Amino acid sequence: MGTPEFAVPAIDSIIEAGHEIAAVFSQPDKPKGRGYALTPPPVKVKALEHSIPVYQPVTMKDGEALKIFEEIRPDVAVVIAYGKILPKEILDAPKYGCINVHASLLPKYRGAAPIQWSVIDGESRTGVTTMQMDVGLDTGDMLMKCETGIDPNETAGELHDRLSEMGATLVVETLEALEKGELKPQKQDDSQSCYAKMLTRELCAVDWSRNARDIHNQIRGLSPWPVAVAVLEGKKLKIHRSALSDMKNHSAKCGEVISTNPLTVKCGGGSAIVLLEVQAEGKKRMTSEDYLRGHKIELGTVLQ
Repeated sequence: MGTPEFAVPAIDSIIEAGHEIAAVFSQPDKPKGRGYALTPPPVKVKALEHSIPVYQPVTMKDGEALKIFEEIRPDVAVVIAYGKILPKEILDAPKYGCINVHASLLPKYRGAAPIQWSVIDGESRTGVTTMQMDVGLDTGDMLMKCETGIDPNETAGELHDRLSEMGATLVVETLEALEKGELKPQKQDDSQSCYAKMLTRELCAVDWSRNARDIHNQIRGLSPWPVAVAVLEGKKLKIHRSALSDMKNHSAKCGEVISTNPLTVKCGGGSAIVLLEVQAEGKKRMTSEDYLRGHKIELGTVLQ
């Protein structure tokens, strides 16, 4: 049971491990692009490549999904970024319940956007946790974990891809331990939990009075979506990638361009940040060097 790209590698890994995927549940197709053509989610596309039956219920609460479960009689359901709340009757339908793959070291970063918030918050480590699902939001007993470091310049998109592959491996290890009766569920310590809320465009605006490191974490945590945004000469400028700068300039204003080679902006506390990849309104993403070839920016220009 899954929907986005994050859940795709697990399908291949589960099949390669010799398990039978009897069915795949995914969110309904959605209109995308300029023509708003109905587009299947990545998990559905991958499932159809393997000729696996795909179900896309609009709701899990009208009894139809439960009927499908009763017909299939699965041993276990693997749930990865499905995007729907599962009612208790679905959680209890498989013989061994529902196992979830969550992209954080639970109980930290429960919720919808654990990868992005771990980057935004400047965490140095994260990982993947498999858990036995219950009716709470990412509150079930932990089964297995896999940990990894976060590079100081790694974007949420890059971390997403790494954790996706780690999750695909960990879920197979979890299923093998389940088969052997070797799983040792562990209760989560609720006092150690924090919630990773959904990302919105309200998070995108850069406040240049903040420390450069915090802004850097914001930029990489919001890349590739919804992307940090500044305002340059009245127009939005998306910032996809950045780096911390050693330049010190306590006399410049926050948001002031203090160098164009490389493109460096003054931040709070005398710190500064280098903008590496940007995107002007209606234009493609590009390096700041390429951007400066077509957009001359004077020293002292202030980004809002």
